Amino acid sequence: MKIGNIDAGRVALGPMAGVTDMPFRLLCKEQGADLIYSEMVSAKGIHYNNRNTAELLRCDETERPVAIQLFGSEPDIMAETAERLKNRNFDILDINMGCPVPKVVNNGEGSALMKDPELAGRIVEAVVKAAGRPVTVKFRKGFDGDHINAVEFAKVIESAGASAIAVHGRTREQYYSGRADWDIIARVKEAVSIPVIGNGDIFTPRDAREMFERTGCDAVMVARGCQGNPWIFGQIKQYLDTGIEPAKPSFSEVFTMIRRHMAMLEEYKGEDTAVREMRKHVAWYTEGFPYSAKLRGRINLCATREAMFDELERYASSTRFETE
Repeated sequence: MKIGNIDAGRVALGPMAGVTDMPFRLLCKEQGADLIYSEMVSAKGIHYNNRNTAELLRCDETERPVAIQLFGSEPDIMAETAERLKNRNFDILDINMGCPVPKVVNNGEGSALMKDPELAGRIVEAVVKAAGRPVTVKFRKGFDGDHINAVEFAKVIESAGASAIAVHGRTREQYYSGRADWDIIARVKEAVSIPVIGNGDIFTPRDAREMFERTGCDAVMVARGCQGNPWIFGQIKQYLDTGIEPAKPSFSEVFTMIRRHMAMLEEYKGEDTAVREMRKHVAWYTEGFPYSAKLRGRINLCATREAMFDELERYASSTRFETE
């Protein structure tokens, strides 16, 4: 898949607040992710020189191609932000028009923009003029069950100059519940000529192949499916190429990845923050292993790296893993 002049591949890491920081992005890139998305960044935060917001813009050269995702609802501020980011080392500027959380929606941002396609189009047009790089948009099936407008919305976004779109097959009202509607992704693909990235319920390599087959999308975007499973990107590509579904990682492989992830987080954010954030990652990494619920309860009480790894070592030495 080409987005503008960028070779963006066929398997993307989706943007997730509190998850797709630089250490996790680097791990996913190593495991085969083609296009990488940052956590969403507030255009107003950049406009007002918010220190925490600036930290979200950090990218490593080895991540590329990488997309920075902005959210906002004011065309002038969005365009000004795009202009300010021109010299940053990323490849694509993505606009979030799908975030469902109330604090974003109540400000008229994220998925709230699906209720105002005209404003959404003006935002895209303004950002395209200012960005100096390809601009993409991520949005949903619609705002709620009574307003399913992804096809019409996609046409507006394309007309405004976007180089590609990503479609999550749920409404804002659904958040992440129920099943994603892949048929709406297929309808969007039929309606526009720019690349379409399919998003929603990609948890296995088989899911990715089925989405390609059912929707005709140009690439798939993995989000929740890679939490605790950065291997999924390489697994998807192997399955698409060979038809052979790779075996799941053993616990020893998972433990090795946890150690690397922790070390990268600690270098990036310091031990205290790294330990707090690593608790959720360990919960995801260990899901599905025997007695992992009890392990997660103990991990959540750990205040240091050493305590966390001691718990994991005890678990590894006392647990029988049938697949190893």
